[in-house]
Amino acid sequence: MTAAVLTRLAATGATGALHGRVGALYFADGAVVHAESPAVPDVGWRLTAGGRLSAREWEEAIEEGGPDHRAGCLLVEQGRLSRGELELCHLSALFDAAYFVLSPLDRSQQAPDRFLKEARHWFGPVRPVPVSVLQREMNRRRALLELAWPRPEVDVAPVVPAPGAGAGGAGCDEPACGRRAVLAAADGVRTPLQIARALGRSAFATLLDVRRLAAAGLVRTPEAAGPVPGGPVPRAVGPDVPEISLLYRIRDALEAL
Repeated sequence: MTAAVLTRLAATGATGALHGRVGALYFADGAVVHAESPAVPDVGWRLTAGGRLSAREWEEAIEEGGPDHRAGCLLVEQGRLSRGELELCHLSALFDAAYFVLSPLDRSQQAPDRFLKEARHWFGPVRPVPVSVLQREMNRRRALLELAWPRPEVDVAPVVPAPGAGAGGAGCDEPACGRRAVLAAADGVRTPLQIARALGRSAFATLLDVRRLAAAGLVRTPEAAGPVPGGPVPRAVGPDVPEISLLYRIRDALEAL
C-alpha cells in the first residue's frame, strides 16, 4: 500500500508531508526532500553529537532559517558547513529516518498514510531524492539486514554482549570501526536505537552492526516468539572455520563497490 502511495505522490508532483505514527516524509514536486522520525538521530543531533557544530550554532540556524524553511542552507551561507558536508549529512539522515518511517520496528504500527498538502519542513530542501531512488535504497537496506542475521528480535531488544566478548573482537581492525564502538556501548540495557543516539551515528548502520555482532556470536540474540523464517542458522565449528573478521572485511568491501 505504501509503495502505491509513494508512486502516486511522485507521479502527481505532490508537495506536502506524508505522516504516520513513526514519522513523516516531506515531498516537494514529487521528490522526497526530508524525513524525520523520533526513533532516529536527526541532522542536528548528528552534527552536534559529532562535534561538527555546537548546540548553540544549531539552535541559531533553526531560529534564523527555520521560519523561511531554509535552516540547512543557512549553515552553508554562514560558513559553518560546506555544501558537501550538508548534503552528505542530510541524505544520510533522510535515508535513515525514511527507513524507520516505512519499516516500523514495531510491526503493529502502520506505515504512513496521512498526507498534508503543501506542508514544508523548517530545514528546507537540500538535495531532493526521487521516489524510485528512495524505494531502491529501502529494499537494499532490508536485504542487508536479512543477509546479516535473519533475527529481527535483536533490533528492539537491549544489546547484551556475549560472555567474553570485547570491543577488540568485533570483527574489525580499524580503531573507528562501527561494530567496535557499538560493542563498547552495549551495556545490556540500551537498545540499538538508543546506542545510535548515544553515539550520534546512523540508526540503520547501528542496527546492521548489531545484527552482524549477533551473527558473530558477540551479542546475544533474544529467544524468538516463533520459528525463525528459513530455519535456524547453525554456527560452524572446527578448524576449517574461516576467520569471521576476514569475512566481514570482504563483505564490507563488496558493499562499498
